[in-house]
Amino acid sequence: MKLAFIGLGTMGKPMALNLHKAGYPLTVYNRNRDKTKDFEGLPSVRIAASPAEAAQQADIVFTMLTDDRAVEEVYLGEQGIVSACASSAGSKPRIVVDCSTIYTETSQKLAQALAAYGVEMLDAPVTGSEPQAIEGNLTFIVGGKSEIFDQCAPFFDIMGKKAVYMGGSGAGSNTKLANNMLVAANLLALAESLVMIQKAGGDPERFLEVLAGGGGRSGMAEMKGPKMLSRDFSAQFMTQLMHKDLKLANRLAESLQVPVPVLSSVKQVFQTACNSGWGGEDMSAVIKCYEEWTGTVVGQKTDN
Repeated sequence: MKLAFIGLGTMGKPMALNLHKAGYPLTVYNRNRDKTKDFEGLPSVRIAASPAEAAQQADIVFTMLTDDRAVEEVYLGEQGIVSACASSAGSKPRIVVDCSTIYTETSQKLAQALAAYGVEMLDAPVTGSEPQAIEGNLTFIVGGKSEIFDQCAPFFDIMGKKAVYMGGSGAGSNTKLANNMLVAANLLALAESLVMIQKAGGDPERFLEVLAGGGGRSGMAEMKGPKMLSRDFSAQFMTQLMHKDLKLANRLAESLQVPVPVLSSVKQVFQTACNSGWGGEDMSAVIKCYEEWTGTVVGQKTDN
């Protein structure tokens, strides 16, 4: 079984490396060639010059890209995956799996374009950030045909700890947007609580201990609380990417006529963080909005 991986950014690179470590022949492509350097010289790894070339070298293609525009370019561009499937020369993949977080209609449009050439597609965005990608502990949220999901299960097991089948084409994308709504809301609630504790003269580190033992515990408190306290805003999942996801979730809610007052407020705070120049930092940097508003820096000693 030959694999290809397109998109070697923060998440894609460790995911592709895990497939390589599992022993599969692998072709990789990234628009910025510098990001392929870690793959140069690895046994059974080829570096492609285009998405089309990568697709022609593989039975199954995985993609992990930034946004809808990048995904459409890789799939539908002149040297894209669909062009490789349409070509009478060479081979074409049997299955394409997109792990990007994009709008549902985009996923469905790409699935239809590939189906015209007999190629199956899964939308399989992931939960988790860079540490989970490196460790192979991601969760895949999958939409598409159930039998194709079953065929790809061994690869999900290599890159992740769990894969959840959600239904037909687009179901994975829908679920990921709903998931990220909740993640972002939890993150802001954590930031608000930490700033309040700090301003009241309490100990934010002990507050995280309290959260861990009660109903307020969450993945955000566990993963992002320590980053906030240590002022480590190195990007594991960038603020601007979460803001992008929130805009997509809002678009989905509007199409479904679902009122989302919490999402609207959360999206505004992430917009403020991006406008303040923190879009390229980890999403935990949203705490700096609350610190500016209150004149309080979490982790600093207080006289209260």
